Amino acid sequence: MSYRILVVDDEDGIRFGIRDYLDSEGFEVELATDCRGAEQAFRGSSLDAAILDQVLPDGTALDLLPKLKHIDSQVPVIILTGYGSIDMAVRAIKEGAENFLTKPTELSTLLVMLRRALESRRIRQKELASKTRQDYDRPDPFAGPSMAIKRLAYEARKVSHSESPVFVEGESGTGKGVLAAWLHNNSPRAEEAFVDLNCAGFSREFLETELFGHEKGAFTGAASSKPGLLEVAHQGTVFLDEIGDMDTAVQAKLLKVLEEKRFRRLGDVRERQVNVRLIAATHQDLRRLVQEGKFRSDLYYRINTIPLVIPPLRERTEDIPILAQSFLEAFASDLSRRDLRLAQDAVRALQAYSWPGNIRELRNVLERAVLLSDSNVIRRQELQLDAATTPSNSDADLNLSLVEVERRHIDKVLAAANGHVEKAATLLEIPRSTLYEKIKKLRITPSKF
Repeated sequence: MSYRILVVDDEDGIRFGIRDYLDSEGFEVELATDCRGAEQAFRGSSLDAAILDQVLPDGTALDLLPKLKHIDSQVPVIILTGYGSIDMAVRAIKEGAENFLTKPTELSTLLVMLRRALESRRIRQKELASKTRQDYDRPDPFAGPSMAIKRLAYEARKVSHSESPVFVEGESGTGKGVLAAWLHNNSPRAEEAFVDLNCAGFSREFLETELFGHEKGAFTGAASSKPGLLEVAHQGTVFLDEIGDMDTAVQAKLLKVLEEKRFRRLGDVRERQVNVRLIAATHQDLRRLVQEGKFRSDLYYRINTIPLVIPPLRERTEDIPILAQSFLEAFASDLSRRDLRLAQDAVRALQAYSWPGNIRELRNVLERAVLLSDSNVIRRQELQLDAATTPSNSDADLNLSLVEVERRHIDKVLAAANGHVEKAATLLEIPRSTLYEKIKKLRITPSKF
């Protein structure tokens, strides 16, 4: 991605000379001739650095500098002057200038100084990002002993250092965003930006401006230029959740970014370079959407380079005690309560439940139980799962025989136990021999679980 540099000087020869030189070095250059024009450029453009002449028709760079820093303190400023002095240089640095250079200026020296200023800005941004990170560990996307989660952990570690797009599939609430953050934090891009956008429910116009940005006046209400998430994430990672909801017109533009690493802001004719790694996720069946013409096949095959599938919670019930305890420890810390834990009947209830909302629902259930309980031991009745785990009162269910209700319930518990009869017997609170008899009597076959 090329950097945008503002050059402010009222002498045409100097202004255009610097512009042409920087343009030949791959920079985008914006020009102004006075303090007023410099302020307008700061307010209307996304600048990476500025070069100011000290003496301008309507003021000085030293008087202008505080105003520019108030607009955007992150933009480094280099001041040029034909009347250099130590006192002036000291004042310029105190006012926030990155550096101070006397005229006549060697353009090669200015280029070195400019690149150092841009690199210093980049280092400051990294330090700021590091300081503002949450000081607690991110959730572990691989918590638990189940084979399903161990397989996911193995696959994720194998691809974490790849630059190829990653496609994460999983039901709502399984932790797709947590896995995306883990992939970023364990990649060579870990010190760069991680930005995410949920594509669900947004219009084409909103997604376009969020991803690609826009120029001033690109549409009604665009009072200033705005960089998109792709620019913000340059050298880092972009996570697009629920990509299946993305408008097909935006899909075409995203494909160009993946294939050519180029894009245009809305309302701009210039193409910008960007280097990002894409992680996409969805709970939908993209293959079906491709067949229905709702998702571009070329984009699907491009983002599906590295597929990762997060198993639903009902397929990893042996992980539930560990996940639950980690949530309880977090709640205990937040609420200043000690030694929160689950009673055995609560553990059995959690493992018997089907969890349509997956880990997100588990967390919500436990948080509600902790808030409503005065005890440090959470019991089954405090989970309030009874209404969710018992058969519904629909007319169809009322027509079921008692034998069919029993068969369906045992079938569901066996599925939650991944087919382990001994574990299912424990959840049902009956002897293993009794469960074997019921399996035989009710003709529940291993293929069902």
